[in-house]
Amino acid sequence: MSKNIFITGTGTDVGKTFVTGLIVKKLKESGKNAAYYKAAMSGNERRADGSLIPGDAVWVKEASGIGQPLEEMCPYVYEHAYSPHLASRLEGNPVCMDVVKEKFAELNGKYDYVTVEGSGGILCPICFDEEKIQLEDVVKELDLSCLIVADAGLGTINSVVLTVEYMRMKGIPVKGLVFNRFHAGDVMEEDNKKMCESMTGLKVLACVKEGDTQLAMDAEELAALYE
Repeated sequence: MSKNIFITGTGTDVGKTFVTGLIVKKLKESGKNAAYYKAAMSGNERRADGSLIPGDAVWVKEASGIGQPLEEMCPYVYEHAYSPHLASRLEGNPVCMDVVKEKFAELNGKYDYVTVEGSGGILCPICFDEEKIQLEDVVKELDLSCLIVADAGLGTINSVVLTVEYMRMKGIPVKGLVFNRFHAGDVMEEDNKKMCESMTGLKVLACVKEGDTQLAMDAEELAALYE
C-alpha cells in the first residue's frame, strides 16, 4: 500500500500544479516509486481526435520524469475552465465518488508514494447535481493529510489563515504550508511567512521561486509527511 498526501491551495492559480510537479520530482529522484492523482481536472485542450489532454497531469509527468501513464492520473477531465461541478454540468460525465476511490485504490497497489492534487481551493465543489461532492469530501474519503500551497504575495495571510481554520473545523489534518512565487529578501513576503506561521502554528516547509526546477526541501523530510 502506498503512502499518500493531498495538495490543496488557498485558491485558483496559486501554483498547486507547479509545486506538485516539484514534489513528485523530488520523490522520484530520491528513488521513490512515485505517482500523481487528481480526481477532476478542468480547463483542458483537445487532441486532433477530439479527446481531452489532461494538462495538469501532462505537466507533472514531464516536470517530474515519472513513467506513470496519463490514463491513471485523472478519471474526470473537462474542457471548460470552470469548477468541475459546472464543467461536468455542461459537458456531462459528472464525478462519481466510487470511481474516484476505485482509481485511487488501484494506484495504492502499484506505487509507494501517491501525491493527490485538488481542484481550486478546499471549498471547490466537485459535483453538485447528481451527488453533492465537495473537495473536502474527496480528502476525507481517501483518508488524506494535506499540504497547503499559497502565493507568497499580498493577501496571503488572510487566505492562508482562513483555509487552515476551515480545514481544522472540518477535521482535515494539515501538515504544513508551501509558499509559491517567493522572493527571498522581500520585506512583505518574508513577513507573510512569519505571520502565517505564527497565526496558524504551521511551518512553511518550502519556499518556491518562479522557474524553480527543484524543491528546496530534504527528500526524506518530504517523504515523512506522507501517510
